[in-house]
Parts: sequence; C-alpha cells; structure tokens
Amino acid sequence: MGTLKVGIREFRENLATYLLETDEAVAITRHGDTVGYYIPARRKRTEAERAALKEAASRLQEVLAAEGISEEEILKDFKRWRRGEHK
Repeated sequence: MGTLKVGIREFRENLATYLLETDEAVAITRHGDTVGYYIPARRKRTEAERAALKEAASRLQEVLAAEGISEEEILKDFKRWRRGEHK
C-alpha cells in the first residue's frame, strides 16, 4: 500500500471520495509540506462479499414472506424490545 499525496484544498473538496473510496493512506500537504495523514479504517467489500450479502437478504425476504411477517411487525418488535419489554 502506497501513500497518496494531495493538497489540503483538494482533500477538503473531495473529502467524501477520500473517506469512502480510498484504500490507501493519504498524505495531506500545504504548500508542499505534509501537515497530516488520513489512514482509512474502512476496507472495501469484495464482489464475493457483496454477492453473499445480497443472497442473504434475498433469503431473509423469502423466509419472512413464507411466514407472513411484515417489516412493520419486525420494527414494532424491535422497538418493544429496546424499551425493555422483552423481559
């Protein structure tokens, strides 16, 4: 993994891109001097992971439909559980 050098203005203007899409460290510079680093903590998902998540979501929808459970019912149950009514 290398280090990408960008000026502070460019980093600020493209912040979302650097935060969400960059997988390498970024050296942030001002007038050519490094003033800081951004080191991404979030890793990108692989296509296999994305496919597995989509498959899991599809299976969940099938099971919920087969059992006749709506998203609204799940949400109500979750809210009731969060209020402490699950004891």
